[in-house]
Formats: sequence, C-alpha cells, structure tokens
Amino acid sequence: MAMAHLAVDQGWGLFNHLHWPYPVAFLLSVVALDFIIYLQHVMFHAVPVLWRLHRVHHSDVDLDASSGIRFHVVEIVLSMVLKLAAIATLGPPVLAVLVFEILLNGSALFNHANIRLPQKVDAVLRLLIVTPDMHRVHHSVIRQETDSNFGFNLAIWDRICGTYRAQPEKGHEGMTIGINAFREEREQWLQLLQPLRNQPTDPVEEEAPQDGKD
Repeated sequence: MAMAHLAVDQGWGLFNHLHWPYPVAFLLSVVALDFIIYLQHVMFHAVPVLWRLHRVHHSDVDLDASSGIRFHVVEIVLSMVLKLAAIATLGPPVLAVLVFEILLNGSALFNHANIRLPQKVDAVLRLLIVTPDMHRVHHSVIRQETDSNFGFNLAIWDRICGTYRAQPEKGHEGMTIGINAFREEREQWLQLLQPLRNQPTDPVEEEAPQDGKD
C-alpha cells in the first residue's frame, strides 16, 4: 500500500497516466494483480532455482489451511519484490491493493483447506474462483498435475492459459499429496535448508509411490 501511495504521488504506473474512472481502475487493478500472481506461480515452477524455494510449500503431505501460509522465507521476500514492481508499473489505487491482498490471503487459506464442497456447488464456484478440490490437484506428486491449476483466486487464468485440470488422475481419494523425496517426518523440520538439497526427483516425482501412502 505504501508503494501504491508513492506511485500516486510520483505519477508512476499505467493507471496514473490513463486517468480512467476510479471504479474501472479499481476493478482492472485487482484483476491484473491476480494475473501477475498467477504468472509468478508458474515461474516458480518453471525456473529450477525458484522451484527449490517453492517446493517447501509443496512438500507438505497434509494439505489444509495452514499449507496456504507455508512458504520459504526467501520466496516470501521475492514475491514481495515482484508485487512492489507490479504496483509501481500498474499504478493501481491504494484501496485496490488492500482489497487484492485480502482476497489473495483469504483465497489461499480457502483453497488449501481440507474441505469438500458439494459437487454441484464446487462446479459452479470454480467457474469464477479456485476451490479446494481444484487446487488440491496442484499438490499431487504427479508432475503433470503439479504443473496445473496455478491460480490462487480467480479460476479463469488456468483455463485461458491452458493449465486447467479438472480432476486428479487417481481421484481425490486415491491421489498422493506432497513430494516423494520429502515425505519423511524429519524432512518437515528442515524446511529452511531444503532448497540447498539436490534431489534426483527434481522438480517433482512423475508418479505416486507404489505403496499407496498419502
């Protein structure tokens, strides 16, 4: 929000030059910031050194709301830098930044939650927002599934960009969550050091473990 204030004061960013009506600038800013977070998420999967940081999030074997705040501290810093750069470039209204952050954090807790919505409700909601069942696919150990459903709030980006996957190959009851190389309990206590470790299975396992353990 401080960066948004500075952008307004200095005349930085797209919306501070277009002078569009406030409601239009507000709505487009929230949507644009959400798309930028989608692209950031794709990048953290595609670039090996960034995946080393992001896999701390994916190594959680018990997906629930707490998984939505489980990120390596360096990834959090890099994400903040990228968001500050995006705000300086877009010049969004300050209120739009506040609303976006509330939506981003709220949706991260919601779509990581260990809940199952009624099928019809989920089908309708995922036309607009990312639901827990939709995002759970993203936490599968199967690489093709991990590299799908990158959205956090709006569900449209995955469909537009071709990264949408409706259901996991083995179903939600049969899928395995996490990363095979980091399933031991001791691995869950070494998260800060995890990015320094080389694994033959990077970036993720192609298939789930044969023993069927989740």
